[in-house]
Amino acid sequence: MASLFVTTEDLEKDLGLPGLVVVDVRPKLEFVAGHIFGAVQTEWRDFSDPDSDIKGLLDPQTSCLEEKLSALGIGNENRVVVYTDPFDSWGSDGRIYWMLSYLGHQNVQVLDGGWVKWKREGRKTEIGFANPDSSAFKASVRPELIVLKDEMKTLVGSRAEGTCLKSHVVIDARSSKEYNGAVGPGIPRGGHVPLAINIPWDQFFNEDASIKSREELQRVFRENTLTEDQEIICYCTGGVRSAWLLTVFQFAGYSKVRNYTGSWWEWSRDFSLPIET
Repeated sequence: MASLFVTTEDLEKDLGLPGLVVVDVRPKLEFVAGHIFGAVQTEWRDFSDPDSDIKGLLDPQTSCLEEKLSALGIGNENRVVVYTDPFDSWGSDGRIYWMLSYLGHQNVQVLDGGWVKWKREGRKTEIGFANPDSSAFKASVRPELIVLKDEMKTLVGSRAEGTCLKSHVVIDARSSKEYNGAVGPGIPRGGHVPLAINIPWDQFFNEDASIKSREELQRVFRENTLTEDQEIICYCTGGVRSAWLLTVFQFAGYSKVRNYTGSWWEWSRDFSLPIET
């Protein structure tokens, strides 16, 4: 996974190359005020299920996802680099990275340090709206990267029975306060999925917003008794911070990582499902 993150220096050298699509996933007003030269703009919510209150769920109409990505100029053969403000985004760059990977795109990277590092270093920017050339994207879904509620329920039940404790582990990417029961708007119950381990998503940044070294990440995961042969299920509130944590896991060499997109938005609303505090 050495190429999962691209440096600001290397990306600036590549700006303007044929086939490169740089995707800014900050809010539109921030994008208009200034963005990386030639970037296009979208947000993770643009790809949510329009018929569900649980906004972490992807639009089940794959054709709609394909159409939106194609309109951004993203085709199957493009190289895509995603970025945001790592300190003010809840990991939305990781969410788009995960979504594109789930849909089968094979050349997606995250800008290391994102907008924070790019801006601090005075690299090439522009203002205004984007006008991307359309392309053609065809999805090839990778189910090994996602978990839905019914499977999560089965997994939690088997873990409670002790039948898959060694091969599977559930990771809560939220803050420790949320993990221990704090609730926000739209969350009817506080707590966490039974037996989940709390690894907050935002502990892996350096001061300049770049990601910490692979060795530092692996140390944190080893301290939580995680091994690379385990299947890891990440969740948060709406599948965004957990998607970022999935990205971090992959960068650290963990290949069996999945994202529960419904996450606590969905789990806490189903009162038949167990929780711990």
